[in-house]
Amino acid sequence: MTNRTRYALAACLLAGCVVVYAIEALRSPTPAPTPNGGLSMRGLFIGPEASADAARLAALCDELAECIELDGVREGGPRLKSGVAFDDLRVAAREARLRGESIGARQPHVKKAIHDYLDAAVGQSGGPVSPEQRSKWVAAYRELSRACADATR
Repeated sequence: MTNRTRYALAACLLAGCVVVYAIEALRSPTPAPTPNGGLSMRGLFIGPEASADAARLAALCDELAECIELDGVREGGPRLKSGVAFDDLRVAAREARLRGESIGARQPHVKKAIHDYLDAAVGQSGGPVSPEQRSKWVAAYRELSRACADATR
């Protein structure tokens, strides 16, 4: 085998690797429905802190669901009355529970999946929230909690 043949072979192998890498880079994981129709976050948590991140997000989403639900039955009426208030609660809870750390920065596929799921489940309105919409928010956060908890099993 001549040097020219070796270089051509190496160039072909390198080009093949680049093509495979480019295809994989373009394919980003998305949450897939589980067999029972629920959300799946399996394969979206990556890296050395994947398991801990999944557990933290599961706990955070569960707490958010609980807070929103309890606020809805609060004597004197709810304190959280809009989609913006729910988002403010999420930010405050994340800052308090995670001490300002952003799991979304470390887990971009999870961040996108959660964003897409919440948009589909509860919409994008920051306006007033009806009791029915509040129930949807609670159910969405509970489903996210379950999906994050199941992601490491």
